[in-house]
Amino acid sequence: MTLVDMKHGNKFIIDKIEDKNTRLQALRFGISEGSEIECAGSMPGGPVILKKNLQEIAIGRRTAEKISVKKKGMI
Repeated sequence: MTLVDMKHGNKFIIDKIEDKNTRLQALRFGISEGSEIECAGSMPGGPVILKKNLQEIAIGRRTAEKISVKKKGMI
């Protein structure tokens, strides 16, 4: 499962970010493997909006496809 599969309100944990460039980009936003995130929204064919603490971040769809996640409670 990747970020693009998440729906509004889903809470999840970042499982793997295998691509080095994607991992570095995510780290700049304060997101790393093991981070707990909530999906604040998603636009069809567009970005996925994540919420971490009080910050909302829009992640482009191509980048979101490279980030594996697990829903909270499925670990």
